[in-house]
Amino acid sequence: MKLPESLASLLGDSGDFEHVEQALTHPSYANERKRGPRLDYQRLEFLGDAVIQLCVSEALMARFPDAREGELSFLRSSIVSTDALADYARSIDLGSALLLGRGAGAAGERSQSTVLADALEAVVGAVYLDRGLEVSRTLVASILQRGLDARATQPLRDAKSELQERVQALGGTSPKYKLVSTTGPDHAREFVAEVEALGRMLGRGTGRSKKAAEQEAARAGLQALEGSE
Repeated sequence: MKLPESLASLLGDSGDFEHVEQALTHPSYANERKRGPRLDYQRLEFLGDAVIQLCVSEALMARFPDAREGELSFLRSSIVSTDALADYARSIDLGSALLLGRGAGAAGERSQSTVLADALEAVVGAVYLDRGLEVSRTLVASILQRGLDARATQPLRDAKSELQERVQALGGTSPKYKLVSTTGPDHAREFVAEVEALGRMLGRGTGRSKKAAEQEAARAGLQALEGSE
């Protein structure tokens, strides 16, 4: 099966990709068709997530040689977040290529951020299996650039470090982070964290790792402090 035209033109490859149909198959579609094996995108999503993390990490290390680990982690988590990946998927109209079951299609899952992000990760996994890491880097570089363009006006910062500095400047002790919940299957965990400081809960955040959730909570905490000034 060929890649959607927008992706094929990006990669300069119009040939067949063995794993693309699987990458575009929503679980609902696979479940409705019991005639023979038809795998859905969940296993490829697991692989694609790891490939994206690796390629984005490599690129950020090269692009920001003076950035600290916390700053790089913050920027990576924002670029590979569900919303950011879904935004990229919409930019290439990936939703129109998805194979969905009747119920999922009627429920509008073709346009849902979680579905689009998962499918994009699966496509990256398929590209990795069918063309290797170098071609995968080309696709991930496009995802990375869109993420950086969307954040061009935002400073490269480690939100947790900045929140600690702000809280201490106000006479408080170091913020405390609490993991509130962990949901989802092993390959697609979603973490929810809260940060407490100055005698109250300042912010809550979600992410695909505990660290990412804490960064989002810290960002929410910073916004709360700015709103109270």
